[in-house]
Amino acid sequence: MTAKTAADYSLQTRLLIVFSVLLGVFLSLTGIVLDRAFRNSIEAGAEDRLQGQIYLLLAGADFDAESDEFYFLETLQEPRFSQLDSGLYGFINSANSGEHWRSDSARAFSLPEPEILQQRINVGETRFDRVTLDGEETYFIIRYGILWENGISEFNFSVVENAAPYYSEISNFRTSLWSWLGGAALVLLFMQVFLLRWGLSPLQRMAKDLMQIESGDKDKLVGDYPRELRGVTDNLNLLIESERKQQDRYRTTLGDQAHSLKTPLAVIAGILPKLSSKATDENPEQLASVTDQLDRMNQIVTYQLQRAVQSNNNSALGKQINAALAIEKVLDALAKVYAEKAMEVTSEIDHSALFKGDERDLMEVLGNILDNAFKYGNTKIRVSLTCSGNEKSELTLVVEDDGPGVSEDKQEFILQRGARADTLVQGQGIGLAVVTDIVTSYGGDISVAVSELGGALIKIVFNRT
Repeated sequence: MTAKTAADYSLQTRLLIVFSVLLGVFLSLTGIVLDRAFRNSIEAGAEDRLQGQIYLLLAGADFDAESDEFYFLETLQEPRFSQLDSGLYGFINSANSGEHWRSDSARAFSLPEPEILQQRINVGETRFDRVTLDGEETYFIIRYGILWENGISEFNFSVVENAAPYYSEISNFRTSLWSWLGGAALVLLFMQVFLLRWGLSPLQRMAKDLMQIESGDKDKLVGDYPRELRGVTDNLNLLIESERKQQDRYRTTLGDQAHSLKTPLAVIAGILPKLSSKATDENPEQLASVTDQLDRMNQIVTYQLQRAVQSNNNSALGKQINAALAIEKVLDALAKVYAEKAMEVTSEIDHSALFKGDERDLMEVLGNILDNAFKYGNTKIRVSLTCSGNEKSELTLVVEDDGPGVSEDKQEFILQRGARADTLVQGQGIGLAVVTDIVTSYGGDISVAVSELGGALIKIVFNRT
C-alpha cells in the first residue's frame, strides 16, 4: 500500500459508505413495497367501487323481451351515467345478440376492442381488467355475468371508468413517498455521521494522544479508554516504557565500556613517556607504533563517549525543542570562547523552528558544527535555520565559514554512512562523525560543500514527520 493510499484510508469513511449503502437499499426496498402496496390498494378500491356500480345498474334495470332492450324506470343514482363523457360508462351486452344498452355518458365513447364487453362470462362471475385507449388513457373495466329472470337469457353488465384520477392519486402518493423517504435518508445520514464520530471518538482520542507522545507533550497513553481498546493502550504503554528503558540501558552500557577503557589507556599514556626517555636505537619504531595505536584507541574511546551522550531517541518519543534558542545559546558561548578571533557572525534564523527529539542530541550537533566553524573560520561565519514542507515539517540548518574548507576528495568520505571512527586519524573530525551518526539516527541528511564565503558549508536537514 502506498503512502498516499494509507493516508487516505479512513475507518469512519469506510463504515459510513457501508451504512449508507445499507440505508439506501433499505429505503429503496421500503419505497418500492409501499408504492406497490398503495397501487394495489387503489386498484382494489376501484374494483370495489365499480362492483357497486354494477349492483346499481342491476337494481334499476328492466328487460323488455319483445323489443329485446333494457330500460330504467328511475334515474340512476349515479349522476355520471347521465353526463356525456363523464369518465364513467355503463353497458349491457350479450354474447349472442351484442349490445343491448349503454349509458348516456357513453354515447360518444368507444373502446378499441368493443368485443371485450360481449365475451361470454359465467353467471355470477366478475372480471376486472385494465385497457389502454389510443396508447394514452387507461380505463378500468368490470364485467359481471347474470342469468335473467326468464332463466334463458344471459347478459354481461359492464362498467368502464377512466383510471386517470386513480393514477393521479398514485402519482401524488409516489411523489410524497419518495420526498419523505429522501428527507428521512438525509436525516439518518446526518445522525449516522454523528453516531459514527461519537462511536469512534475513543480511536480519535488515542490517535491524538499518540501524536502528543510523538511530539513529547505526553509520556504515555492516559485516560478512560473502552474495554476493547484497553489492551491496546496498556501494551503500547509497556512498549514505550520498554523502549525508553532499553535506550537508557544501551546508553549507560556504552558509557561504562568507554569509561572502563579510559582508565587503562590513561595509565599506558603515562608510562609511555618514561619508556620513550629510555629508548635505545633498537626500538624507536616499536615505540612510535605503540604511540600511534594508543592515539587511535583514544579516538575510539572519545568517539564512544560522545555517542553515549547521544540519547538515540527517535522522533516518536522525543520532545519539541526550540532550535532557534539552542543555536543562539551555542553562538553566545562560542563567541566568548573565541573572543580573540572577533568572528563576524551573520544569522538568518526562523524563531518558530522546532526540533523534535532529545535536546542533548541537538546541542551535540550544534556544538560540533558551530565549534568547527569558529575554529577553522578566519573572520566570517554565516548561520541559517529554516522550516519548510507541509506544516513546516522540514528543519534545515546551514553553517558556512571562510576558512580552508574540506577538500573534495574528503567531503564524501567523512560523511560516508557506516564509516568507522577508528578509520579517522587524529584531527580529521571525530566530532563530525558523531554529528553524522546523530543526524542519520533521526532519519536526517547531512552534506558538505564549498561555501560562497570560501570555506566549508555544512547542511543538515531533519524531517520531523
